[in-house]
Amino acid sequence: MQKITVGQINKFIVHSIGNKNNGDGVRFSEIPTNFDRIEKHITQLVNNSFKFDEFYNFFFQNNLNLNPVQQFVSAIFDNNNSFIEQSQNIGRYLYDKSNHPQIKSGELCMIYFIDCLIDDELIDCIGIFKSENKDTILKINNKEKGFELTDEKGINTNKLDKGCLIFNISKEDGFLVSIVDNTNKSSEAQYWKENFLGVQPIKNEYHQTNQFLGIAKQFVTKQLDEDFEVSKTDKIDFLNRSVDYFKKNETFDKQEFEEQVFGDSNVIESFRKFDQTYRQENEVELEDNFEISTQAVKKQARVFKKVLKLDKNFHIYIHGNRELIEQGIDENGRKYYKIFYEEES
Repeated sequence: MQKITVGQINKFIVHSIGNKNNGDGVRFSEIPTNFDRIEKHITQLVNNSFKFDEFYNFFFQNNLNLNPVQQFVSAIFDNNNSFIEQSQNIGRYLYDKSNHPQIKSGELCMIYFIDCLIDDELIDCIGIFKSENKDTILKINNKEKGFELTDEKGINTNKLDKGCLIFNISKEDGFLVSIVDNTNKSSEAQYWKENFLGVQPIKNEYHQTNQFLGIAKQFVTKQLDEDFEVSKTDKIDFLNRSVDYFKKNETFDKQEFEEQVFGDSNVIESFRKFDQTYRQENEVELEDNFEISTQAVKKQARVFKKVLKLDKNFHIYIHGNRELIEQGIDENGRKYYKIFYEEES
């Protein structure tokens, strides 16, 4: 994993971008935006928003030079005196792609950073941020005999709605891009990453680990009980074993994973069919052997369900060893779980 530190703000500009479908229009700044009093807040916003785990490249079918955003930022890196002009071009292009009725109007902020560090190398960087949601703050004003409260709306400096950082490195491959998109996660609103930026994940160990764990989870939660009779406890056990494999190994081997996690040849065959279909339908390319990313494992482990919910009375957290829990039905037809343990804490 690369160590990245964002540097100092060198240029800053704000434009207003509406929803093209609603005919909102745009408003472009003709001069840079002063950032002297807010630089520390912008730095805080960037540091709070970007995790620098998964990275992307610009792409455009078979010709990278046809990606508009790639060309606009390339022009800025080649001549940063074109910053205002190219930021307006980016704003026009974003407006053209903001044609879904659910896309919100907002401010487009573009920032030119200098002295960013990637490992030990100094790199310039361009930030493209869009603010769609505003938070309300209470401002306290001095009055002659006391104080007055007024409400104001502004950008939350702890969370970015949409953004990307484009580092001036690996230009021939589409630069190194980090992305944030905390709003509009529905499929029709993937315009920020796909329709506007036009990026694809870099197929490194983080991407490989993240994707394969996602496929394993989809198989266990959505496909497994269609092919076999399995209990919720068995499903949780499969999920636990999937995560444990990635936690205990430094490298991934698909055949070894299948044998250790699923065991049964019929289940393995079912998983292989699901895996192949999933990759084809979602255009996912994965290797059968790769280095495991601990960051991706931590991220995926948080969303793997380990809780067995029984009516509204009990939640049982299952972390491992399926053999220590038994399921049954008593003589009165009541369902039960029997749990074995050695120590109580």
